[in-house]
Amino acid sequence: MTYVVTESCIRCKYTDCVDVCPVDCFREGPNFLVIDPEECIDCTLCVAECPVEAIFAEDDVPADQQHFIAINAELSSQWKPIVERKEPLPDAEEWAARKDKLSELIK
Repeated sequence: MTYVVTESCIRCKYTDCVDVCPVDCFREGPNFLVIDPEECIDCTLCVAECPVEAIFAEDDVPADQQHFIAINAELSSQWKPIVERKEPLPDAEEWAARKDKLSELIK
């Protein structure tokens, strides 16, 4: 099983999760992070670190977020690894509680 980053991360890109990942499985895009399902070791450390609760075990991804399983797999093969924490996007706090952000995802 792997972990999956879901919609809450879009336009926030908090990277607290990156600091605790022992295998560097996070990949960084312009306004979103994904988890490489081939690298994730199911350690659960990232889940508690995410301030917007965007990370779920694959089996626990909410029904309306299931498409993010495929999005993580697709984009993790295209984006570069992120191995150090960075500042969140400048307007992250504004976007943190918003819903229906998929149209904002920059691939």
